[in-house]
Amino acid sequence: MEYIKLGNTGLDVSRICLGCMSFGDIASGFNQWAISDDQSEAIIKRALDLGVNFFDTANVYSAGTSEEVLGRALKKYADRDKVVIATKVYFKMHEGPNGSGLSRKAIFSEVEKSLKRLQTDYIDLYIIHRWDYNTPIEETMEALHDLVKTGKVRYIGASAMYAWQFQKAQYVAEKNGWTKFVSMQNHYNLIYREDEREMIPFCVENKIALTPYSPLASGRLAKNPDETSLRLEVDKVAVSKYGASSDIDRPIIDRVGELAKKYGVPRAHVSMAWLWSRPGVASPIVGATKLQHLEDAVEALNVKLTLEDCLYLEEPYTPHPLVGLIPFKFNR
Repeated sequence: MEYIKLGNTGLDVSRICLGCMSFGDIASGFNQWAISDDQSEAIIKRALDLGVNFFDTANVYSAGTSEEVLGRALKKYADRDKVVIATKVYFKMHEGPNGSGLSRKAIFSEVEKSLKRLQTDYIDLYIIHRWDYNTPIEETMEALHDLVKTGKVRYIGASAMYAWQFQKAQYVAEKNGWTKFVSMQNHYNLIYREDEREMIPFCVENKIALTPYSPLASGRLAKNPDETSLRLEVDKVAVSKYGASSDIDRPIIDRVGELAKKYGVPRAHVSMAWLWSRPGVASPIVGATKLQHLEDAVEALNVKLTLEDCLYLEEPYTPHPLVGLIPFKFNR
């Protein structure tokens, strides 16, 4: 395993972060491809054996049961001081007022529940899952700063937003002497590169770590386009992200296949190797429903693409509509 500092911090994280969205109770209705607790535990244990020390989940994943699965497994197999746990806050966790968002009340309430589910006294990286248009960013950043000062959170990060929003949050924190974000968990892969316009340059310039989610485009960059899987068939979110652009994405996916054949490696190795070659990318979030998915990702660290390879993969890219973030709406 390779390790890297998380942005401009002293925190060492593995170059692969195990994403835990597929763990938890399928009865929660969060997704239809969630795997059993035993399967999840086996993947977490294997990740630890392979040197992965970075784990990413969220309070909303399977209604909190993803955090529970991760917490139990790490309690059983890991030394808490040797692992880095990231979780997130924003989406609805209960009906009625204050059940979602980034108000001081919601953040303070949800962090306590996440700590309990994860069976830990602190969260290494606490991430705001989306931008909250209904809460002043000053309120959110001060609340996150206070969590860091109490010791319940070590670092803070953000995910999936406009670059101007992320920059505004950083400015507010700096202006008031509050804790700033050290990472951006953005939507980034070979067939979705819209953050290369503003978000990624801003993060690179300010030494903010990128921990991209969906590095294989929900499996599309790991398979022949004619192959299928349960997730490809039932994941409506992934279809909303990639379905409309499937025709313009096909040439890139075909080129991934060409290079995979050239080097005698799985397609996933080529797609991951390209992502690691990009400026600012520290640790992509790799989801796994099978041990092989995780092992393939670790093996991909051995693949090094040439500049010519990277340019060949990038050349067919066509701009895409923005997906993943919450759109800004103008008043009319």
